[in-house]
Amino acid sequence: MSQPIRLKDHEKDARLVRSRVVVGAIVVIVAVCALVARLYYLQVIQYDYHSTLSENNRVHVQPISPSRGLIFDRNGVIIADNRPSFSLSMTRERAGDWAQVLDSIVQILELTPDDRAIFEKRMKQGRRPFEPVPILFELNEEQIARIAVNQFRLPGVEVVAQLVRHYPQGPHFAHSVGYMGRINEKELKSLDPVNYSGTHHIGKTGVERFYEDQLHGQVGYEEVETNARGRVLRVLKRTDPQPGKDIVLSLDIQLQEAAEAALAGRRGAIVALDPKTGEVLAMVSQPSFDPNLFVTGISFKAYADLRDSIDRPLFNRVLRGLYPPGSTIKPAVAIAGLDSGVVTASTRVFDPGYYQLPNFDHKYRNWNRTGDGWVDLDTAIMRSNDTYFYDLAHKMGIDRLSSYLNRFGIGQKVSMDMFEESPGLMPSRDWKRITRRQAWFPGETLILGIGQGYMQATPLQLAQATALVANKGKWNRPHLARTIEGTPPVDDNPMDDIVLRDPNDWDRVNHGMQQVMHGARGTARKASVGAQYRIAGKSGTAQVVAIKQGEKYDRSKLQERHRDHALFVGFAPADNPQIVVAVMVENGESGSGVAAPVVRQVMDAWLLGPDGQLKPEYASNTATETTAREE
Repeated sequence: MSQPIRLKDHEKDARLVRSRVVVGAIVVIVAVCALVARLYYLQVIQYDYHSTLSENNRVHVQPISPSRGLIFDRNGVIIADNRPSFSLSMTRERAGDWAQVLDSIVQILELTPDDRAIFEKRMKQGRRPFEPVPILFELNEEQIARIAVNQFRLPGVEVVAQLVRHYPQGPHFAHSVGYMGRINEKELKSLDPVNYSGTHHIGKTGVERFYEDQLHGQVGYEEVETNARGRVLRVLKRTDPQPGKDIVLSLDIQLQEAAEAALAGRRGAIVALDPKTGEVLAMVSQPSFDPNLFVTGISFKAYADLRDSIDRPLFNRVLRGLYPPGSTIKPAVAIAGLDSGVVTASTRVFDPGYYQLPNFDHKYRNWNRTGDGWVDLDTAIMRSNDTYFYDLAHKMGIDRLSSYLNRFGIGQKVSMDMFEESPGLMPSRDWKRITRRQAWFPGETLILGIGQGYMQATPLQLAQATALVANKGKWNRPHLARTIEGTPPVDDNPMDDIVLRDPNDWDRVNHGMQQVMHGARGTARKASVGAQYRIAGKSGTAQVVAIKQGEKYDRSKLQERHRDHALFVGFAPADNPQIVVAVMVENGESGSGVAAPVVRQVMDAWLLGPDGQLKPEYASNTATETTAREE
């Protein structure tokens, strides 16, 4: 049965269409209202926020690192300057796969795997976001051209011009001026993030580190407009940086070179001071190294060669080398004995070639095994008589001896601006009880009287102790900076002067030290031959390995590096001291035979003019006294 045909209801269809149109219109109106509301919210309510955000996407603030202050010697010779250099930098956030970019750089510039490892290490170091990291310094023209041609393969990489620290004098001042290096993660945490933004290097050692704040300067800024790729379109505003302060050191390059020549390639240390001011005139630690290697990054092999060298070129012997002072300490011990009233200038001790404590069989030998007979203070210093100083130390006791030598700077840092300095060691009864859990023995006091035993001092401390004798107890702490931007440095921690009950005791010890150089039996008289000025000095020998009781030192049985160190300290002219010199020659054996001539050469370089004659300002009435008159 067929179904009836359904007639179309036009009225119903019309109502359906109208309802759908109404619903659609309502949806459209709601959507439009939502869009308008959102537009109003973004454009009106959040106008300030989004306009600022947009501006920040277009305008960037870039730091401008300040130029580092220059360093000069006392005569105006440049020791550290800044040289322009092209470097290759990478911004990790813009480089994408930065490891692959590094591979491309190595391939383009034909570098080694070691270079690739250094680049990766630099990229992984701590840094601030979007801060370019220099990975390769001192690009040549060919390398710059290769980077430019392959720029499309190197996102986030750019060639920039910057100033790089340079040391034109090379190894001459490596241990005093120090060097700069890349900022590591530990340093980054302690540095001012604002002032060091854009700075990648910092002073690591020496003057460069101690005066970092003065040398660095203040960072500057510039607001730049960039495109979507970060390329700078124009500079909107600029605040210039403040350059670091220039520093003039007290070091003299000519005296430095003369001191190095006097060492003649031997391992050792020399320090020369002006006793009237504390200025360091020369500071030599040999062997040395080229500080320029560290500025832009030293290779692994080059650093390993320096670090593992048996001669230890990186070790600052002047400030960190600890040696028994030997007989160079005897002038200070003599002052201690005189001032404490234990001895007088006329006190005599009989020397049979050894010394024995009461009720003890052990013999403490004098270097002169046959003995010097009756010895007073003047002769004891001239002959470096151990027996006399054994007796003096025994009479003083460890407590007074330690206290006096502390006043001379033994066992403490003496410098004003050398943070690397070691304090050395001045042993005491309490020190041994705490560190060794043992009582102090009388024999240990005896050997301290001749600068042996536990006592350890740096060449700088020995020079300062000698400067106190030359300066009659007036403390002027050694310092390297002569002026900072024209202003002399200020000692924030001055030392107390050594005031004696009888000031003439300084002259008595001074006279004994002159006899060392000019007396008929002086231990270093050969070093003063032909001198146009009077020298006050004292030789010393520091044992490297101990020898048994009763045995004699036999150099033929010892390896070269096991032989005694040679030391000598002195000042001149003796009656008007202008220079104090301390010398240590490692394994040199003889203080009077090896170290004393070095001291003489350094003094000649400072006191004599180009014509070989004593400079008029250093002349004295006693300069031409003869040994016969002295005797």
